Amino acid sequence: MKLKTRQPRKQRKFLYNAPLHLRSKVMAATLSEDLRNKYGVRSLPIREGDKVRVMRGDFKGKEGKVVEVDLKRYRIHVEGVTHKKTDGTEVFYPLHPSNVMIIELNLDDERREKIIKRRAG
Repeated sequence: MKLKTRQPRKQRKFLYNAPLHLRSKVMAATLSEDLRNKYGVRSLPIREGDKVRVMRGDFKGKEGKVVEVDLKRYRIHVEGVTHKKTDGTEVFYPLHPSNVMIIELNLDDERREKIIKRRAG
């Protein structure tokens, strides 16, 4: 998805006002080295059920399945990546997809396999 403008102000405005069908494309993460070689694709939009490794931040190195993809806030929730609230309850820590790497794809949906093959060319 290429924008015509280079102005940061307009780039941010586009992100904040983007429609849902484009938001999922922004929610893409890089693939691990072996998946890249297997599918010939560098990155793919993240989906629930994908197994990811956190590459940046306090949870760097943690691995887990994606539990929820929040398109409204551009964040994902991963199993095992939680913090405690002041009342003691555990809640998922929201991560941006650019800070994770997909290490295992959820291929339950046959349409996703077609998308991967189409993108590989």
